[in-house]
Amino acid sequence: MDAHHLAGKRAPRSMLVNIPRLVAAYYTQKPDVSDPAQRVSFGTSGHRGSSFRKSFNEDHILAVSQAICEYRRKRGISGPLFLGMDTHALSEPALASSLEVFAANEVQVMVQEGLRYTPTPVISHAILTHNRGRKENCADGVVITPSHNPPEDGGFKYNPPEGGPADTEITRGIEERANGILAGGLDAVRRIPFEKALAASTTHAHDFLSPYVEDLRNVVDLESIGRAGLRLGVDPLGGSSVDFWGLIAEKYRISLEVVNPVVDPTFSFMTLDRDGKIRMDCSSPYAMAGLIDLKGRFDIAFGNDPDSDRHGIVTRGAGLLNPNAYLSVAVSYLFKNRPAWRKNAAIGKTLVSTSMIDRVAADLGRRVAEVPVGFKWFVEGLIDGSYGFGGEESAGASFLREDGEVWTTDKDGIIMNLLAAEIMARTGRDPAEEYRELEERFGQSYYVRLDIPALAPQREVLKRLSAEQVQAGSLAGEPIRALMTRAPENGASIGGIKVSAANGWFAARPSGTEDIYKIYAESFKSEKHLQQIVAEAKELVETTFAQAGV
Repeated sequence: MDAHHLAGKRAPRSMLVNIPRLVAAYYTQKPDVSDPAQRVSFGTSGHRGSSFRKSFNEDHILAVSQAICEYRRKRGISGPLFLGMDTHALSEPALASSLEVFAANEVQVMVQEGLRYTPTPVISHAILTHNRGRKENCADGVVITPSHNPPEDGGFKYNPPEGGPADTEITRGIEERANGILAGGLDAVRRIPFEKALAASTTHAHDFLSPYVEDLRNVVDLESIGRAGLRLGVDPLGGSSVDFWGLIAEKYRISLEVVNPVVDPTFSFMTLDRDGKIRMDCSSPYAMAGLIDLKGRFDIAFGNDPDSDRHGIVTRGAGLLNPNAYLSVAVSYLFKNRPAWRKNAAIGKTLVSTSMIDRVAADLGRRVAEVPVGFKWFVEGLIDGSYGFGGEESAGASFLREDGEVWTTDKDGIIMNLLAAEIMARTGRDPAEEYRELEERFGQSYYVRLDIPALAPQREVLKRLSAEQVQAGSLAGEPIRALMTRAPENGASIGGIKVSAANGWFAARPSGTEDIYKIYAESFKSEKHLQQIVAEAKELVETTFAQAGV
């Protein structure tokens, strides 16, 4: 698909969302529970939608919040609930709605002082810090964010006491109960007015910034960064990390400039993404065009999406580093420079992430734990230290403290950005230069992800595809080595298929929220070889659809 003619350029005013109308729709539009598109639906990162589409309205948040309160009582979670939000326009009213319910249900809620913004990894860090050594009075959390989605979207994520994204069993139960509450006309919802909820004895103003920033010294070598005198630039993309970077710079005496401190719910400062939409994706060269243009001013620059769980790394010579490339560099560096980590700690990666990680791991003598898409699959391994690192091709990752203990069980774009500076401070080379060395040793990667239109019946067929239905014996001229519909690490369904050969692979997965399916493909031979893999992947999927009559 060709890039939109405005991709990489500032959004014209005509494209900006009408914020008063968006917020009004949150309160005035009512979802039709008989319409699947208007029901509560937890994907890999919570419930997302827009008040304009009747998929993220007050009724949804009241119902989900009540369902969470009931889940907490059922599981015996009696500690504080850490509540955070990002800078999307719908996050503010959703926080108000949820607090009305939490207070009415007498949940001890911790909210950022001054009702400011709280990154996703900071909530995870707060949960794990509170729960360390505890078996009773454990905490959990909620993050109100649609991540990097467009300005008109809202999102609502629940993190249980394990600190990371809730697993499918938990979210399925919350989703079913929330939809039951919606169907019952919200009769089961307990709520009090926002003013009373804010003043309730169970609602507490909390400093999320200081403990997280103080603890950063235990996961990244910030002293080396400060001593190296690197010039760093950061663009929070109008997101929740905006209050954190200045404190980090001051605390650790780092030369760091926040090039865009603006918080604007229209995100009017953004350059448009490849498809011409406003999307705060820090791994997109189109969305990050403004920071890339400033690369000559800094040794390293980086960005975060609105909830700060993703990272984007910009270097002087290479511009925006491909997320897969940076994941590979991070793995190579961390497992050589964290001597206190367990000698058998594995490298966690999603099955659609680059195989460069596998080649690096083999050289390091480390096991690769390949899991389905979704950071929830890394939670258990990060908690017990059996995974030193967990990463996704979509620019999300986290890793252990220097002593081998858990840092977060959710993606942390802040530490991934700071790690890039640590790498340069301690090696004298930026991550792009480090990646070029990996390519010299292990080969050049050619990688692509495609979104292809697919109707719901087609997506369902692809989701249920079995290995036995694939008749091919080769992939782009090489014998097929592995054909999987379940992840090697845990046997969980990948919701699609992955086919691998010696020098290339592809995975095909249906989207859970859009009328598309996704093809991920990689070659270690050439661009031509990659295109051959993609062509065979498309042919296999289309044949599967035809055989199923959809």
